[in-house]
Amino acid sequence: MFDKLDDIVERLQVVLQELSDPDVINNQARYRQLMKEQNDLTPIVEKYTEYKKAKQTVEDSLELLEIETDEEMREMAKEDLNDAKKQIETLENELKILLLPKDPNDEKNVIVEIRAGAGGDEAALFASEVFRMYKNYAEGRRWKVEMMSLNENGIGGFKEAIFMISGTGVYSRFKYESGVHRVQRVPATESGGRIHTSTITVAIMPEAEEVDFQLDMNDCKFDVFRASGNGGQCVNTTDSAVRLTHIPSGIVISCQDEKSQLKNKEKALKILRSRLYELELQKAHDAEAEARRSQVGTGDRSEKIRTYNFPQGRVTDHRIKLTLHKLDSIMNGDLDEVIDSLIAADQTAKLSKMNEN
Repeated sequence: MFDKLDDIVERLQVVLQELSDPDVINNQARYRQLMKEQNDLTPIVEKYTEYKKAKQTVEDSLELLEIETDEEMREMAKEDLNDAKKQIETLENELKILLLPKDPNDEKNVIVEIRAGAGGDEAALFASEVFRMYKNYAEGRRWKVEMMSLNENGIGGFKEAIFMISGTGVYSRFKYESGVHRVQRVPATESGGRIHTSTITVAIMPEAEEVDFQLDMNDCKFDVFRASGNGGQCVNTTDSAVRLTHIPSGIVISCQDEKSQLKNKEKALKILRSRLYELELQKAHDAEAEARRSQVGTGDRSEKIRTYNFPQGRVTDHRIKLTLHKLDSIMNGDLDEVIDSLIAADQTAKLSKMNEN
């Protein structure tokens, strides 16, 4: 590990030198690439510097204990020694986490698909509330939320919502949300006061750039039609809605939120590209079944990941057996405690797997 850390320190120096080169500054693509590398390496080097300082404190304290006779000075040296030893243990774990292989998609934007499952109108209502939860969470982190496709049920619920969240490191936080979300409560549509269980599915897909996935436009068929629903006169009187069919996979995507046919077409292509990219990632993950078992959750849409129990005001994440009695704040977008716990569990599992090897 320490040889690798020394190499990273040297690499950062090289990167910093290159960033001050006028030729590199004038080459925007190379400059951005080096800036990203600098941002990735700097936290590791800073943590390694802290580690080396703590090691030096241990050496200095041991040396002082050998030659010092004053009891008060010896006590201070012992205290410094114990503190530094604890710090070294903590920093070693933090360095191991920083050196874990990074998910290449972590910095990407995401396309989120929420679909009502079992439970009819109640599932659709819960789908709209989960959309609001994610929207509030994203906006709290100053990320941009853009609706791409919406199918409502007429009473405020969402049969299906597809939207994009853009910002720095969005996928690294949202990637644990894929799966089945279950709600237990007395539905607003239920007069008898009985608790119902309904489900929705959430799919989180990293936004696929053209460099990630080459889409053959010959495989795509576009149909245009007149949009329906809310949206003003232009939406309802022009053939602005777009239906995109990907012939090899059979995937069909409809977009009608924009007044412009071109914009709807662009959104449909973004969704398709990300879905196909996700399928490629899924194949790669399935080929690494052993590696996937060391991660928190599989990202499978059929996996029940979380239950929101309204009568008892609790949220339970089944993957890490985490229960929090703060349902109201979570539904308002306060997701950090849940996501931080998932990230920590994922890192612990990966470290354990790495130590086995």
